[in-house]
Amino acid sequence: MSTPTLKQAPFNEFSRIHGLGAFRPDVIVSNEDVCQWIESSDEWIRQRTGIVTRHRADKGTSVVDMAELAGRDALSHAGIDGSELDAVIVSTVTHPFATPSAAAQVADRLGATPAPAYDVSAACAGYCYGIAQADALVRSGAAKYVLVVGVEKLSDFIDNTERTISFLLGDGAGAVVVGPSDTPGIGPSVWGSDGSKSGAIGMTHSMLEIRELSLAAEADGELPASVLAERETKLWPTLRQDGQTVFRWAVWEMAKAAQQALDAAGVTAEDLSAFVPHQANMRIIDEMAKQLKLPESVVIARDIADAGNTSAASIPLATHRLLAEDPDLSGKLSLQIGFGAGLVFGAQVVVLP
Repeated sequence: MSTPTLKQAPFNEFSRIHGLGAFRPDVIVSNEDVCQWIESSDEWIRQRTGIVTRHRADKGTSVVDMAELAGRDALSHAGIDGSELDAVIVSTVTHPFATPSAAAQVADRLGATPAPAYDVSAACAGYCYGIAQADALVRSGAAKYVLVVGVEKLSDFIDNTERTISFLLGDGAGAVVVGPSDTPGIGPSVWGSDGSKSGAIGMTHSMLEIRELSLAAEADGELPASVLAERETKLWPTLRQDGQTVFRWAVWEMAKAAQQALDAAGVTAEDLSAFVPHQANMRIIDEMAKQLKLPESVVIARDIADAGNTSAASIPLATHRLLAEDPDLSGKLSLQIGFGAGLVFGAQVVVLP
């Protein structure tokens, strides 16, 4: 008896970004506010990072809330309903639950059920990782429309008094709808990782250590409540980074990855209209643009000045701002690259929606 021939989903030759959305929290934290917690100055922060303000969500606004709002905006821009989504990908490292995923909850809120939904943990490269997967899902025929959300509530995982990373960070969400296209709209993804440098950016403690604290607190029940509270505060996992290691890696290695993305897409720096790197540090952005020899005609995203570093949300948020300020960029080529904790990176050339 012969083996039956399997059917496979019909593929789409091309994909593109159909819609873009964003959510920025209302709470604005200035450099002067930051200097209440660390010994610094507005001038020093501006010179070293380019940051003037950062947005942070209030206590009642969750990662899922922000992702939903950005997703609704992207769906509206794309002109489709949530029920038309075939997959939802949420890139985040600040959803406070290991399970269930933020994506499953976002999909439910947007009316995408029973579309598959999952979270991606790739820090500041998370959005580009999501784009790589959405592009593959659409072109393989596994999905027609995919929602990709980059969202972070980094303010939940910072110690305002530490100086390596916390003063850089903000909150927010950006989202896109990826779907089929008659012409190429997303270039090949150049993505990867270097776990040998995993200690360069990360959390101070694990969930298991928090569990140990809880057990120790129970054993030390006779201690004053203030002492127990101080212990818990110190053990709560917060972000740290080795700034010099990250800076050198980002400046020298990520410019190479960005160039590889250009080469893979078959275009040159002169063909670009926009450059949207992860909004980590203004000096990194400037140095990458210099190494890529970008012509003056290329618009460079500098959303970091007002938004701070929003990790997985930074590229879609910065792209949203660029298009709001210069609608003529629509339909033109943009090089985007994300890089961060892992260490991980991802880059693509895309046609702006």
